[in-house]
Amino acid sequence: MPDSTPDNDTAPDIRPWDRRALQVTEEIIDRVTAEDLGRPTPCSEWTLHKLLAHMIGQNHGFAAAAEGVRTGRADWADREFGDDWAGAFRASSARVSEAFAGEGVLAGEFWLPEVRGGQMFPARTAIGFHFVDYVVHGWDVAAAIGVPAGFETELLDAVLPFVEEVPDGSNRRRPGASFRPGLSTGSTDRLDRILAMLGRPPRWPAGA
Repeated sequence: MPDSTPDNDTAPDIRPWDRRALQVTEEIIDRVTAEDLGRPTPCSEWTLHKLLAHMIGQNHGFAAAAEGVRTGRADWADREFGDDWAGAFRASSARVSEAFAGEGVLAGEFWLPEVRGGQMFPARTAIGFHFVDYVVHGWDVAAAIGVPAGFETELLDAVLPFVEEVPDGSNRRRPGASFRPGLSTGSTDRLDRILAMLGRPPRWPAGA
């Protein structure tokens, strides 16, 4: 997940956009077949099975954090999904959206054990981390199975300021880093720009 995002109590509430990113990702995952689960993904050496397990686990971790739990890394661990990956993902995204929508959530803080060795973050910042992750991971799934990622222009406009705040330094070269060093792109397409800033080649695999 990112290390930094804008934090401003007067900033627009991005929770509806976060929920929309999850909905688009659900629609992509609905198209995944059992034969697809072994496919490679833009996430380094992760297969699609590994990526989906990660995404489901992270949703539950964010939900617990939003519910006020001081989580440990085990709460964020990959979650196996049997033969119903789409249902498992929908359940996890419903849980995290409900947790984010809780009364008083935006005024609170989330404990994130996987960021900077474990820290409290303002809720708006933590939800921004989630928003960035699920736009990028939604695209990762779409790229792995060769379908479009149908994120609206307005959604991409909403996530772009958070993407621009993700530090691009030596932290991105560490093993297990969420994002790789930024790439240059001459594209004016918003999604292409977002992906390139986070080290994802917009045309993946190379030459696609």
